[in-house]
Amino acid sequence: MEPRGAARGGGACRAFTFKDPKSPQESLRVCIPEVLDPQYGMYVWPCAVVLAQYLWFHRDQLRGRAVLELGAGVSLPGVVAARCGAKVILSDGSNKAACLENCGRSCEANGLQDVPVLGLSWGEVTPELLLLPKQDLVLGSDVFYDPEDFEDVLLTFVCLLKKNPEAQFWTTYQVRSSDWSIEPLLHRWKLDCVSVPLADFDADQSDLAGSSLPGSHSIQMMILTRRTEEENLLQENHRDSSIASHFP
Repeated sequence: MEPRGAARGGGACRAFTFKDPKSPQESLRVCIPEVLDPQYGMYVWPCAVVLAQYLWFHRDQLRGRAVLELGAGVSLPGVVAARCGAKVILSDGSNKAACLENCGRSCEANGLQDVPVLGLSWGEVTPELLLLPKQDLVLGSDVFYDPEDFEDVLLTFVCLLKKNPEAQFWTTYQVRSSDWSIEPLLHRWKLDCVSVPLADFDADQSDLAGSSLPGSHSIQMMILTRRTEEENLLQENHRDSSIASHFP
């Protein structure tokens, strides 16, 4: 039985406790209000717990860094980042009022008072996106859910890279089809991708932060960054060699 309680303002609150096996005295407990209605993105999916674990594992890197969560929904990763000292902005679709309201409730439930909540739709280059301050980290749990959204998510990240070319996109996704891939889009937008094994941050288990994770075996963690000019040149040379190999 997973711990649940009452959220401020009513509703169910689901508790997650992140621990450090190497430092038993260190732990972090967060409370996330949720509604069992997945179509509104107001339920804590396994990808969010795994990404939150990655943030907790790397908490020493978060203090003072500017962090934006895309498609935040219930905002578990963003809340964990904020509790670890990051300067967090939560965002979800500008047409998803219920999700934006729940972002605020998650902040309230965890005593976070200075976390802005922003309506930000993927793929739309809006004043809200352009006026964002420089971000060091972008977070996204299960944002690569629908193939129709893949390029829009990457376009939003690429826009953020204009202000900080060194920014990183930390994202988790659940493999739902072997036919779905972002590799061609990464090449188009000149992005690099590194997969992080779940065992590297103690997330290779069916129970994490006090929560059971059905389907966790199919979750993967990735870090996306801007490809350097040297890497672009290597990619182009590799492509030219591949083309030449098909001709006598």
